[in-house]
Amino acid sequence: MTLDKQAIAADLVADPDLIHFDNAGASLMPRPVLDAQLAHLQLEAELGGYRAEAERQSAIESVYDSIARLVNCQRDEVAVVENATVGWMMAFYALPFEPGDRILTAEAEYASNYLAYLQLAKQRDVVVETIPSTAEGEVDVDALRGMIDTRVKLIAITHVPTNGGLVNPVEEIGAVAREHGIFYLVDACQSAGQIDLDVDRIQCDALSATGRKYLRGPRGSGFLYVRRSALADLHPPVVDLFSATWTGPDSYELRADARRFENWENNYAAKLGLGAAVDYALALGLPAIEAEVTRLAAVLRERLSGIERVSVQDIGRRRCGIVTFSVAGIDAYAISDCLRQKRIHTSVSGPSSTLIDATRRGLPNLVRSSVHYFNSDDQIERFVEALGEIAATG
Repeated sequence: MTLDKQAIAADLVADPDLIHFDNAGASLMPRPVLDAQLAHLQLEAELGGYRAEAERQSAIESVYDSIARLVNCQRDEVAVVENATVGWMMAFYALPFEPGDRILTAEAEYASNYLAYLQLAKQRDVVVETIPSTAEGEVDVDALRGMIDTRVKLIAITHVPTNGGLVNPVEEIGAVAREHGIFYLVDACQSAGQIDLDVDRIQCDALSATGRKYLRGPRGSGFLYVRRSALADLHPPVVDLFSATWTGPDSYELRADARRFENWENNYAAKLGLGAAVDYALALGLPAIEAEVTRLAAVLRERLSGIERVSVQDIGRRRCGIVTFSVAGIDAYAISDCLRQKRIHTSVSGPSSTLIDATRRGLPNLVRSSVHYFNSDDQIERFVEALGEIAATG
């Protein structure tokens, strides 16, 4: 399938002159996503929140079907949550860890996830270990195999780390986890929407994602997939009258589906916006999206490598739409500020966001330029020209 760039551009609400290369931070919503939210907010203003929810119940329920199509699962394996962190934490803290249990993770693991590991290490005396990386930078699957023993309780991997352009081999890791019956948690926060995901191929037990990044959905939206066969062993860290039923003075019963990880109060406008974003991506086709994002990022890396003083800091045999770089003698924040003044959006990734990987590679603050399928080759050329001027005069 070929992407219709003209139609995609027509759905952009943003100023056409804006170059938005911050899609790994928060992407630009297409018009249908904005419209879905505004329509529901209008309905809530007219009818009140409860009545608006009832009027739109069918559309709300269809969000679960859309997400199930996105990651190839069943609708009862999907929970719609406030953000990817909430989804990830709900799965992580639901596991019954015991003292001495081992958690295996990647060197490029994201800070929020690693902080949760460290908290549990203090609270329950679990052991946190990083899997060595290959020379190319991704998780070394052979090294992982050599680390497996009966004490490994969890393998948790960020599919696409916050910087470096890396795509970790989650399917190969999943095969190891499944072979040994180890719970496998995947953070797809930055891969959902730019990479074609299939939880059966990945063989994960749980996968979390956000709406605001490559799915082009609203902030404050995300989802959690939990494999049906794993649900019985997971108790949510927080329950309420939606996730469980109060069955007696001293008893309750959890929901049988993944919505045990949700709670009663919801931002239904955001939920409907997330559903619209997923539907938009599905209509374009994830394979076509992935191909275009990968192509644009490769062009950007090649063009950046030709600018004096610029060092592309990306790793991995397989790379995605995130392109990170540094400029000798100029701090990343100063570069990002200069670019913003030229109507070019990027972000900055500091070493503390991936501390182990950043320390191992001696990384400074990095400019993160993350492209999406609605970007163009012309925008890349304008970006490279602007950066070249900054590097030459800085």
